[in-house]
Amino acid sequence: MDDPSATLADLAARQAQQQPDAIAIEAPDRQPLTYAGLHSHLMQIGAGLLGMGIAPGDRVAIVLPNGPEMATAFLAVAGVAASAPLNPDYRAEELEFYLSDLNAKALIVGSTLDSPARDVCKKRGIPVIELYPRTDAAAGLFTLGNDASPASVVFQGTGPDDVALLLHTSGSTSRPKLVPLTQANLIASAKHISQTLRLTPADRCLNVMPLFHIHGLIAAVTSSLRAGGSVICTPGCLVPKFFGWIDTLRPTWYTAVPTMHQMILGRAETNKEIIARAPLRFVRSSSAALPPKIMAELEKAFACPVVEAYGMTEATHQMACNPLPPLGRKPGSVGLAAGPEIAIMDDGGTLLSQGATAEIVIRGANVTPGYENNPAANAAAFTNGWFRTGDQGYLDEEGYLFITGRLKEIINRGGEKVSPREVDEVLLEHPAIAQVVTFAAPDARLGETVAAAVVLKQGMNLTEEQAIEFAGSRLADFKVPTRVVFLDQIPKGPTGKMQRIGLAAKLGITGAPAPIAAAPVTRALTQTEEDLVA
Repeated sequence: MDDPSATLADLAARQAQQQPDAIAIEAPDRQPLTYAGLHSHLMQIGAGLLGMGIAPGDRVAIVLPNGPEMATAFLAVAGVAASAPLNPDYRAEELEFYLSDLNAKALIVGSTLDSPARDVCKKRGIPVIELYPRTDAAAGLFTLGNDASPASVVFQGTGPDDVALLLHTSGSTSRPKLVPLTQANLIASAKHISQTLRLTPADRCLNVMPLFHIHGLIAAVTSSLRAGGSVICTPGCLVPKFFGWIDTLRPTWYTAVPTMHQMILGRAETNKEIIARAPLRFVRSSSAALPPKIMAELEKAFACPVVEAYGMTEATHQMACNPLPPLGRKPGSVGLAAGPEIAIMDDGGTLLSQGATAEIVIRGANVTPGYENNPAANAAAFTNGWFRTGDQGYLDEEGYLFITGRLKEIINRGGEKVSPREVDEVLLEHPAIAQVVTFAAPDARLGETVAAAVVLKQGMNLTEEQAIEFAGSRLADFKVPTRVVFLDQIPKGPTGKMQRIGLAAKLGITGAPAPIAAAPVTRALTQTEEDLVA
């Protein structure tokens, strides 16, 4: 559907009309939900919400575990109001902030979910709507506990310029910013993703991403809806169950963040028979940098293309993506523009030529109109109609985008800039290293220095000195980590992404150790060297 005035409700209605018996939503050990069933359910729940006094423009927070009900609740709420999915693991203090910042009109919460959200809403006078999954019915069907809507209520959908989805930025270095995304934003992004991946009604996406995150909501659910395919809604990235789902549910693709891919890779060798009898058409990676080594290992394990995409909340997820064959995929690149326009801009607002490295900027139909109630953030984020992503990178001669780092994550070692991603990729070449995240550690003399957290492959051994020596043989001296810590697992955020900012404090690193002594000089010193020693 290429109608710019379309909405999510229109997408569901179109598929219900064109292929009513096709499967829309699936889940492990559940009956599938057809497009006719999905459309009917969305109309019923939407009318119920309207009967409760919810109106277009109202904000309805959703606190549910991952699964098919989360997918259909998002679609139902977004059809009549503004949906605001929240992480079900949030504590009371976090819920206080988010519900207040959203100015939530109501909260939908899972009937069996143990969440402090109920108490927070009671304190703030926010109505709570209990959601009861119909586990004996098709996946995604539910009832609302206090649905007392009169029979005369008629479904009234929202328009393309109405806000459909509200999400907060991660807030890793500042107060989280509220990002409103319109129906038009969601429709545009779903179109871009489905076209990039060449999705058809025959495609089945295995979603392991959390559905309070833009990646799962748009790349998995909404793009599948737009293409008329189906989405398999799992409880999350439960790696011990992953290959069982592949075997029984037979998806054609899955999408995840790199840390999830790495965990899945760890079990690929022992599940080769399942991979062979249930082949995937492709694997998609997004939301963080996919090291080229991991990309190569994934392609070898699954015998299919792995495409890396570049996304962020403010762009309703996808901005660029490596194309599927026969077009070329470039390891280390996030591919070609796949939706919005992409350019490189300097600090002064001048667009730079191909090959120049500076901030990545975007503009297009899937870009948010601006942060809510935050004129200072909007003034900093938008320049001449372009949105500043906060990422540094360059476009090569063929238009492929390479990200050199998140501007806030670039390590400033005494004025020398180090991209953590570059160090990650070098350390991952070591045969004993399974995962790595490079980050800034405080240094009294240089301000910041390079540190790395490493997870070793099972049964492998490596010392800190050996890791540093390995990096030193492949990197310039100023890029070599001065500290390497070994962990059982890399600390991750709620969406599975590695978090570089604040990792030093989290690991208790308050200052860099003394540098490893250099080999003694056996030749005569030059006059300049003698002056420096003096």
